Amino acid sequence: MKLLAILLYPLGLLLRRKRAGTTHSISNAPELATARTGTLGLTSPAFTHGATIPPRHATMDLGPNISPALAWEEPPAGTRQMLLVMEDTDTPTSRPARHMAAFFAPTPPRIEEGELTEDNRRFTYLPDHRGRGGYQGPRPLPGHGTHHYHFHLYALDTEADASATKDLDALLPQFAGHVLASGHLEGTLRG
Repeated sequence: MKLLAILLYPLGLLLRRKRAGTTHSISNAPELATARTGTLGLTSPAFTHGATIPPRHATMDLGPNISPALAWEEPPAGTRQMLLVMEDTDTPTSRPARHMAAFFAPTPPRIEEGELTEDNRRFTYLPDHRGRGGYQGPRPLPGHGTHHYHFHLYALDTEADASATKDLDALLPQFAGHVLASGHLEGTLRG
């Protein structure tokens, strides 16, 4: 894998100014916005908001791809399901790269380190930007610079019906007016 990083470094330098940005971020989806949204205070013992994500939580040649522990405040009464999305807004593509999208029950209000595995039945995963399920940790393109990884958490007063589609964007209309609270945690990693 180190050889691959060396080979990709010139491409990362070439694409350094190309960034997806936040325009198409899940945080800007109108279906997930509402006037009654509260906050969930999303945190991790692995890194503070805006800080570097430890290599332990990275993938490929950077680390073993172990999901970080996450915790949040008790969701509001009436919460039936949680939605957690992790995305990279600095990928050199037209849209942010979705590293993970998962639905799960609102209790307990935490996820233990390493718990976001594809075979964990607590979570219902939707495919990431490469069609995979489970946690896919950060791995910025070598030479591309610092990437920002966003963990978005939503408390919903409805349950997603993912039987018709496994595409998160296609499911978003189901959530319009159903977001009770949200939380956001950002970590960085340099490519």
